[in-house]
Amino acid sequence: MSEGTTNQPAKANRDELNPFHSMAHQFGLAADLLELDEGTRDVLRQPDRELTVSMPVLKDDGSIEVFTGYRVQHNFSRGPCKGGIRFAPDVNLDEVRALAAWMTWKCSVVDIPFGGGKGGVICDPRNLSKGELERLTRRYTASIMDILGPDRDVPAPDMNTNEQTMAWIMDTYSMHVRRTTTAVVTGKPIAIGGSKGRREATGRGVMLVCREAMKKLGRNPEDTRVVVQGCGNVGGVGALLLHREGYKIVSVSDMYGALYNPEGLDMPAVMDYLRDNGKLEGFSGADYIENEGQLELPCELLIPAATENQITSKNADRIQAELVVEGANGPTTPRGQEILDSRGVMVVPDILANAGGVTVSYFEWVQDRMGYFWTEEIVNSRLEQVMVKSFQSVVKMAERHNVNLRTGAYLVAIDRVARVYRMRGVFA
Repeated sequence: MSEGTTNQPAKANRDELNPFHSMAHQFGLAADLLELDEGTRDVLRQPDRELTVSMPVLKDDGSIEVFTGYRVQHNFSRGPCKGGIRFAPDVNLDEVRALAAWMTWKCSVVDIPFGGGKGGVICDPRNLSKGELERLTRRYTASIMDILGPDRDVPAPDMNTNEQTMAWIMDTYSMHVRRTTTAVVTGKPIAIGGSKGRREATGRGVMLVCREAMKKLGRNPEDTRVVVQGCGNVGGVGALLLHREGYKIVSVSDMYGALYNPEGLDMPAVMDYLRDNGKLEGFSGADYIENEGQLELPCELLIPAATENQITSKNADRIQAELVVEGANGPTTPRGQEILDSRGVMVVPDILANAGGVTVSYFEWVQDRMGYFWTEEIVNSRLEQVMVKSFQSVVKMAERHNVNLRTGAYLVAIDRVARVYRMRGVFA
């Protein structure tokens, strides 16, 4: 399943930790610089559609439990909505709204023809059997069928969902429409229309953005210590790829704790151990420490690749890295960003840094629709082209307006969506 740690930094105030408020704050900064009129702002900040569903599910013991699910479609201007589905006990509508909006900006900043969507189900997958997860997934799919489809809304894996979850969604949708429709989801197993390179895509995108940012700072991989929060498809894959590029990975973590070795971790051995044991605890090549404080370890490059609200007003002044590359969605609050800016820390924002996943999801959708599949070398080459070009566009925009890279990325993304909206006009 996709990574997502539960450790939180010292508590900041509730408004600071509200992801929708964080998204709206950044949207407002960029909208002011773009001088957007109030009507366009209202359109772009509001979700186009929100759906809340209640889903009775038959448990293995014969009882019935009712779960709550959400699907938010933020914007259709540039194409079908695109975004993951997460299963977690703390899912809430504000979080899903923020993630859907971030997906709109993420798709736009890498210039792929999707709008943003996001889904979530309030549950704890650790307490559900595989059969219960399948019945929950299929019921959720059936409940939101009317707004799904290759030309409407294309889900993907997210926190605590995976290839198997996508296979169940694809099958459920296909049974309802009476034809196999592989393009209704991405992140599927290769055997049923998945793309080569998709599983590693987000982590590979993080690695590519790190490479470009390091060039910008004039640093060499061999002289760079890296701390990675998370060890799944984003953090683990990213750390492994960075290790291959010569970086010294000094710490990685999962939801239970973190490994730390100031001399560097043997990342292939770490990933083999994690695959065989299900957790990092017990790995002999490093000290095992608590998650709290991991982000404050000595390093030059920090990659928060777990969940949102990890760098806040309460710990940003203790971050030792000179470069933060956001593998997770929303790991830095606006106040945390302000503190990092004041200390001269470069932050490559989530809507750029972790866009490798949705980029290769787009490639998968294209391959499904034409029925012709690319080699992994072609997928990775095209991903690199997109990520490098997007990084350069964001840097150019940030330098033009003398702002940080986060605001630069929002300027690129919002300007593209606003221009399409104006060209299409208002349907009456």
